[in-house]
Amino acid sequence: MSTSVGEAVVGVILAGGMASRMGGGDKPLFTLAGRPMLDSVLERLAPQCSRMVLSANGDPARFANYGLPVVADPVTGFVGPLAGILAGMDWAARELPAAELIATVPGDCPFLPRDLVSRLSEARRAQVADIALAASGGRTHNVVGLWPVALRDHLRQAIVAERLRKVALWTSRYRTVSVPWVEGPIDPFLNVNSPGDLEEAERLARMLES
Repeated sequence: MSTSVGEAVVGVILAGGMASRMGGGDKPLFTLAGRPMLDSVLERLAPQCSRMVLSANGDPARFANYGLPVVADPVTGFVGPLAGILAGMDWAARELPAAELIATVPGDCPFLPRDLVSRLSEARRAQVADIALAASGGRTHNVVGLWPVALRDHLRQAIVAERLRKVALWTSRYRTVSVPWVEGPIDPFLNVNSPGDLEEAERLARMLES
């Protein structure tokens, strides 16, 4: 795997959601177009990154087929995606010190753009920003972003001492650039949050194959 932006970036797939609206389970392992949705996410993100990591709690054996590091939240309790971002930062700092950035995406986002990391990186540099987040359809996707590993101690403090849970409240503390993508026939950041979303994703996947 290689990054398209000329620097080491660790890709972190956030797979810690409880899928309550879909009856529970791991959404990234739900079948889409005949294979686990995680396959599609990896296929699109992995070529853009130096290393890949899965952020997920529970038994890591359920992801054994992927041969990737599985990192659990470094704080107790289900505190949401900020803990997954922190887990990715901690892994990068420990295992790949050359990586100054991590790129995070949800594990239920099967149509990610193949230029995600490069465009976020370019915008971050151009705007002299700390954090770059993707946007489409007039809204910012707060967990699809590029984050400096150097912020990990500040993030840990916010989660543990301040009990901060909302991603937008944390990013508001830093210079953050929102990078828009044109949706075209498919929103590249479509999330599969319900059975209806999965049906729509199946339709879109068939359209891409035709």
